[in-house]
Amino acid sequence: MAAAISVTPLVPYNRKRRPSAVKLRCYNGVEEDRKQWEKFYKRHQNKFFKDRHYLEKDWGHYFCHPKVLLESHPNFRKDQINVFVCNIAEENLCDHIMPASVDIVTLVFTLSAVSPEKMPIIIQNLGLVLKPNGHVLFRDYAIGDYAQTMLMNKNQVISENFYFRGDGTCSYYFSEDFLSRLFERAGFVVVDVNTYNKEIINRARNITMQRRWIRAVFRRP
Repeated sequence: MAAAISVTPLVPYNRKRRPSAVKLRCYNGVEEDRKQWEKFYKRHQNKFFKDRHYLEKDWGHYFCHPKVLLESHPNFRKDQINVFVCNIAEENLCDHIMPASVDIVTLVFTLSAVSPEKMPIIIQNLGLVLKPNGHVLFRDYAIGDYAQTMLMNKNQVISENFYFRGDGTCSYYFSEDFLSRLFERAGFVVVDVNTYNKEIINRARNITMQRRWIRAVFRRP
């Protein structure tokens, strides 16, 4: 039986608050933060994060045999998938999933939505449910992305590489070294990590955007 998870990020921002208050709220993850993300998903539904076929395109060979997968998806069969809601920055995944029972965890544009202080907790939590030689498949924002440059120019900085957006959410931008150290300190082995770029031209706004993402695979020994 596969396992699915719905993650609630903990990092909203209120423009009227001072940066020090923002930083405290992002790190503490209070109930008001959850409400901000609920508003975000009610407003955007499933149209903000579009299906780019990341799993098949980037990691198709990891799914060539039947696997137990930890991932969210609205189209599921109740007889095959255990669906639950869990805040993986504060709750123990083993309350929902048997320890060491999952082959693959996908972490796609999730870790960037929490504060850097919460990231080690999440990675350790994922490690508890992974089988030996299980993998984490990671994709997220990279340092130097166009969006980071815009946030920096607007002085919307919380801490190094961590920013607040105008819609009430926050975002972290990863370097390969920082990301690798995060997982290595949690006992993972780096299988692959790389940063790639894509130039996007918005002709309506007459701007050229350099988008940067980081993609990685980590293995639990």
